[in-house]
Amino acid sequence: MKRKMMAVVLTMAMTTAMAAGCSGSSDTSGSGEDSYTIGISQFAEHGSLDNCREGFLKGLENEGIVEGENLTVEYQNAAADMGTASQISDAFVSDKVDLICAIATPTAQSAYNAAMDTDIPVVYTAVTDPVAAELADEDGNPVGNVTGTSDELPIKEQLEMIRQMLPEAETVGIMYTTSEANSISALETYKELAGDYGFEIVESGISSTADISLAADDLISKVDCITNLTDNTVVASLPTILEKANEKGIPVFGSEIEQVRIGCLAAEGLDYVALGEQTGEMAAKILKGEAQASDMAYETITEPGFYVNTKVAENLGVTVPEELAQNAVESFDEIAESSAE
Repeated sequence: MKRKMMAVVLTMAMTTAMAAGCSGSSDTSGSGEDSYTIGISQFAEHGSLDNCREGFLKGLENEGIVEGENLTVEYQNAAADMGTASQISDAFVSDKVDLICAIATPTAQSAYNAAMDTDIPVVYTAVTDPVAAELADEDGNPVGNVTGTSDELPIKEQLEMIRQMLPEAETVGIMYTTSEANSISALETYKELAGDYGFEIVESGISSTADISLAADDLISKVDCITNLTDNTVVASLPTILEKANEKGIPVFGSEIEQVRIGCLAAEGLDYVALGEQTGEMAAKILKGEAQASDMAYETITEPGFYVNTKVAENLGVTVPEELAQNAVESFDEIAESSAE
């Protein structure tokens, strides 16, 4: 009788242990609170995307999900390689993380494809055009268990600002990666609006980082200024482009605060830390079970800010209009070293 009772007790203990091991978010802290493991896949290493990641973790922290306390983060960088991005996504799915954060369009696409047949939600950030990337429908609704934030460029405001800064300019150069859907979409919008401000767009398509140097030399020889997109391959090589442009006295306009910090003249652009923070808060709702990614339309930052580097303006002999200067969200009086260097 004692043996039978002991067997029943052991069976109940094993069943309880197995149930605990198979529950959703495991509690590894011993505090009784939920803990989470997420995978962060970043397409390339440069300031803009680094800021997104910093902001994303801050957004989670705002909601009580803190790395080292109740959050384990698996971070991987694809070094601007699509094949590597796919491998990272597959590994996260194999590890059965609770959520994948995909930073930039190529990683968002690969993460969604990898997680499509699982219950792992994907939350993206720094995706310029989620519709063109086939992550959302025409109404902005998710195509599956995927949502996030868009860094759609304020192109109209950018063109207005360039016209104010360079009243005599006629041609604006844009370098872009031909395989990036977000870059193609932004380029088309620039072409549609440029004529309203008396500009002609001169484009230069590249396929990889190896094309940057020659493409920059050619583009600089044809234009009065250059404006950047949020193109990951181009932004990762921005120090090279800036060096060549500065030698010829050609202003380069950025698309967000970090590009201005490291040497672009100015931008009507985004704060990527704020964008990442907004994304992290969305992800927290999903992790806590308060919302489903499949029910959350993607979000944007609606108000761009004007950022200017007065040291660059001084070097180029460009006068910053008083109206713009007074309304600057942030003004830099020195050129910071790029993290890509």
